[in-house]
Amino acid sequence: MLITIDVGNTNITVGVFDGDDIKATFRITTKMPRTSDEYGMLLLNLLEQNEISSKEIDDVIIASVVPKVMHSLEAAIIKYLHISPINIEPGIKTGIRIAIDNPKQVGADRIVDAAAAYGLYGGPVLVLDFGTATTYDLIDANGTFVTGITAPGIQTSATALWEEAAKLPEIEIKKPESILAKDTISSMQAGLIYGQIGQTEYIIKEIKKEAKLGEIKVVATGGLGRIIANETKAIDIFDSALTLKGMLLIYKKQNRKTGKIS
Repeated sequence: MLITIDVGNTNITVGVFDGDDIKATFRITTKMPRTSDEYGMLLLNLLEQNEISSKEIDDVIIASVVPKVMHSLEAAIIKYLHISPINIEPGIKTGIRIAIDNPKQVGADRIVDAAAAYGLYGGPVLVLDFGTATTYDLIDANGTFVTGITAPGIQTSATALWEEAAKLPEIEIKKPESILAKDTISSMQAGLIYGQIGQTEYIIKEIKKEAKLGEIKVVATGGLGRIIANETKAIDIFDSALTLKGMLLIYKKQNRKTGKIS
């Protein structure tokens, strides 16, 4: 079995693959500092809760945008799973060519999403990830990463509202019954959700117009992405496991049977 670990700014998302099938997924908060032993025990306990023996794990691959957690996390994998993990970083085979001024500035998560969207759905493809940031990445028919756009994520925007405005409360992020809000909470929900829908549709339209690549498939993923995908025809596919699937595709390109340390 393969463990895929997506280290994001808010959560660490872990997937366990048995061949091409996702056997389990679980999340760990990123922002809480942890030792290697704490990460190790968390991983072992979560595997056990999903009825997976650590001895069944053959390899681990990591995509991280949070360098400060990597020392403890890698040490945990080596100590508790006896595996030397693969890190998705510049130089690793991904199947995606980065054609921007500084390829090293493209986060591992965006490369993984690009590889997944292109590998699973073909190109040209525009992949949206609704995470801490909302990202829009365009991959052409040849698997080239053409451009990437970054905007504040829905949760990031919401947090800014209630942290910076003293009279605005912390709210649940969901679509209100109507855009014609009648109270503070629904007015904030309307602004966040309808604002994100409008941004999404406009950016997709402008990318398609300026890129001139013909028919472009639009694929979305990310924690709050389903809310937006359900409300617009501009998104063709929502795939909640896109990043984990991309890590599996990249892992296969490494032609490594196991990362076990003998």
